[in-house]
Amino acid sequence: MTTASDLRSGKTHRDENFPVASWIIHPRHRALILAFYNFVRTADDIADHATLPAEEKLRYLDLMEAELLGNGDTQKEAVNLRRAFAERSMPPRHALDVLVAFRLDVTKLRYENWDDVIDYCRYSAMPVGRFMLDVHGEDTSTWAASDALCAGLQINNHLQDCGKDYRNLNRVYLPRDALAAAGATVEMLGEAKSQPALLKCLQALAVRTEALLDQSKSLAAEVKDFRLGLEISVIQAFADKIVNMLKVRDPLSERVHLSPVELLLQSLGGVAGETARRATGRRAVSKTAAGA
Repeated sequence: MTTASDLRSGKTHRDENFPVASWIIHPRHRALILAFYNFVRTADDIADHATLPAEEKLRYLDLMEAELLGNGDTQKEAVNLRRAFAERSMPPRHALDVLVAFRLDVTKLRYENWDDVIDYCRYSAMPVGRFMLDVHGEDTSTWAASDALCAGLQINNHLQDCGKDYRNLNRVYLPRDALAAAGATVEMLGEAKSQPALLKCLQALAVRTEALLDQSKSLAAEVKDFRLGLEISVIQAFADKIVNMLKVRDPLSERVHLSPVELLLQSLGGVAGETARRATGRRAVSKTAAGA
């Protein structure tokens, strides 16, 4: 029998646009975080599989949910996460929310407006941040800023991969109304270089994402755990750098991902900035995540 593991793309936590269970995070949390990541990555790869029929994708996602909840032991990622949750007496709520997003990836190929995209992020991205906060015992008051950061990361990824998502999966996260307002069409995503109307749409969405990321800048200061604060500062630095690239570059024809050197520099800058802020007692201004 083919298992969910057999459908993995080969992508690991080291290939993401953001750190996953990096050296910054306390070692006592890393096993749980990696179990969560492997569950989510496997489900994501199922939803994005190039040849698996839609009904089979949904069947595997249902199977992973069932085994996460204790009904079976055939899918190792689900079993490992179930056991990791049990060791910490944590409910599976955030993992279950993420599965909602992957089912949407199978069944929903177009999004009508910004609110529609944010609603997708409520399941695809925001539960990941909330999970990390719960792992560290942080208060739910931190969720608003976390939701903004996670949604910003997700939309950055949508903009970075808009051409690949369209060509490989016929999936378009760019809102229909944003495309129409710029005079662009979905079919333009299949070209090697963005036409002016599409580039106008993409860069306008990047500006809107930048505003969303501005609402998350208080998060590192809001969390009590020092190491988590450093990790958040690094992730915020990555997100800010990428959105600035997306504001001026064409993701169909230009590089909009961070190079290894840029990743290192942003990491060092994020760690240094948050360390200095905590050492001097500077306060960050809290903002509510609008639309999240």
